[in-house]
Amino acid sequence: MAVRVALALLVLISLTWPAVPAAAPQDSPPHWTYEGKHGPGHWGSLDRAYQTCEMGKHQSPIDIRGAKPADLPALTFSYHPSPLKLIDNGHTVQVSYAPGSFITVGDRRYELEQFHFHHPAEEKVNGRSYPLVAHLVHRSAEGKLAVVAVLLTDGMANPFVKNIWKYVPAEQDKEVTPDGVSVDVTGLLPATHGYFTFTGSLTTPPCTEGVTWFVLKSPVQVSPDQVAVFAKHYPHNARPVQPLNGRAVQMTK
Repeated sequence: MAVRVALALLVLISLTWPAVPAAAPQDSPPHWTYEGKHGPGHWGSLDRAYQTCEMGKHQSPIDIRGAKPADLPALTFSYHPSPLKLIDNGHTVQVSYAPGSFITVGDRRYELEQFHFHHPAEEKVNGRSYPLVAHLVHRSAEGKLAVVAVLLTDGMANPFVKNIWKYVPAEQDKEVTPDGVSVDVTGLLPATHGYFTFTGSLTTPPCTEGVTWFVLKSPVQVSPDQVAVFAKHYPHNARPVQPLNGRAVQMTK
């Protein structure tokens, strides 16, 4: 009899006790865009993690004006071929780079992690806009970021860009790794490596500050057709220029 009563109580408890909810999936990063209600003017209010986009004082990109000539260390590129790993991530076309390629600036070394493109170029130089820019993203052993910007201007067709464009996938968020295809980003660099430099931020959420920027002074040519190919994917994926807020902008002599 006691066993029957105990079983009945267990059944009653199982029917009336509230079910434990399943673990909620982790929130994905807030959706952001380059236009409309999720565009750059609203990034800072989309999520607490994006507040720097609105509150930061050293934001990028900027219109480079009044740069002061200075005795700056040379920007040395030590790039090597890397297997092509390319993705259209919904914001840009991005190429991930294998370890072992880096830049040195004085005694600082930054490893190349990836490069990607913006249309039009996010940076301006004395008010001048460019149709396209490549951002080469590097990280030091201490975790500090440095971005080299290569401005791309209308002119002759660019063999390096041609090689990238022909592998851009039709589908977003699907990385492609063509067999036997490598890329050497040295081929995207201008012949001279003079630069503008300043402290800034990432140009996309979360707009993290403390990024060292090196904008190469000499632009590289691409054809209008090559710009148009990218524009079919991204008619506009550039953040507007941000206030300088008293930052010093220097340039090599």
